[in-house]
Amino acid sequence: MFSGRKIFIFLLPILLGLASAYLFRTKSFSPVVAVTPTLAVITVVPTITPTHIPKIISIDEGPLKDSVIAAGDYLVRQQLTNGELSYQVDIFTGERAYSPSYLRLVAGTGSLFTVCRVSDDPKYCIAGDSALEHYLEFLVSDSKKFKGTCLYTDGSCQLSGSALTVDTIYKRWQATDGFFLTDQNLLETASELGYFIVSMRKPEGGFYHLFDPHLVGEVKPDYFSAFASSEALLALTELYEMTDNVFWLAQAREVNAYMITQPVTEDYWHSYFFSMLARLDHLNKADKEYAVEIAKTIIVGQVRSLDPKNTSIATATKVESLAALAQAFYLSGAEHEWLDPEIRTFITFVQARQLPDNNCNWEISKDMITRYGGGIFSSCDDASIRIDGLQHWINGVTAYLEYQSMINSDYAPSP
Repeated sequence: MFSGRKIFIFLLPILLGLASAYLFRTKSFSPVVAVTPTLAVITVVPTITPTHIPKIISIDEGPLKDSVIAAGDYLVRQQLTNGELSYQVDIFTGERAYSPSYLRLVAGTGSLFTVCRVSDDPKYCIAGDSALEHYLEFLVSDSKKFKGTCLYTDGSCQLSGSALTVDTIYKRWQATDGFFLTDQNLLETASELGYFIVSMRKPEGGFYHLFDPHLVGEVKPDYFSAFASSEALLALTELYEMTDNVFWLAQAREVNAYMITQPVTEDYWHSYFFSMLARLDHLNKADKEYAVEIAKTIIVGQVRSLDPKNTSIATATKVESLAALAQAFYLSGAEHEWLDPEIRTFITFVQARQLPDNNCNWEISKDMITRYGGGIFSSCDDASIRIDGLQHWINGVTAYLEYQSMINSDYAPSP
């Protein structure tokens, strides 16, 4: 017999899904090019903190895990007291970039929580919280002009900003099992960011990539960002896992059905989505075929990608993509072993540029190691360390180590 409590717990995800579906039936999914202000009061669906905890895949000790932690040490060492992370610095001149990308800084904050989870050391979560509190100050809401909440940087709200903020909150949840940061409920914040993401859907499929919240508020239909749609796709899936609300999964599947009809690129964010979808639900035939084509596109360009002139940043994204796809294929019961040697090749390329190591015949002083050890410089022609290079390395290597744990344990793939 089911007790009243068990029945409630069983029905809760269904009721939340129905409530969200009703709410968004009354809201337009896609903002029009010029949004007319409305005085209508929008009732937000209450966010209920789920009782489940994130499912974490353990990672074995070893040089790659040490490399992830060393990258985290660099980020912590370079952080300012107000939470700001170092965006870019030249290891020889000390010159820093004065026009940072806050989207990359938010994503870099998420990688601090990944290091916290991998190392089981709270100092990285403390640093991540300090950075997250700092960057959450860029969030804006205005129910008269747009739905939900967006990240306002450089005079606009990019779709990527909301998506990457959700991703950072998700990574924090993975590391801490919690959603409260001081007095802020981050699950509610993530849901509001999700409402904005859904409102940016195009009628024909995909997303608008930029919204101008000034004056009446309007989307910029001609603005394009290469990975914005797949970043948003992943954020919707992360919201599904954090909330158990099937509304978010339905949104993600609808958008993905359109995206897999588009030309294939080396889209590492889409690869992460396939990995999550395989773990939380399943990949259909079309999903698997598209995922395989992403992997083949990356591998075909390998000779070009391993040219010494190429950057560590771009190469680290290939580690991310192939590692995430290896997870997706394993969890789907598909062939996955063929990706392992390719991943290792890209890992070797990037790891040779993690200080104090270098493949440029540079003399690295003790002072440089103290300042920049663990950082990953871009190339022999560009001796700068940029935060997205570290972010891609941390997340990509972690995904690969998780994949290794999967295949070497009793972690069950989907039937």
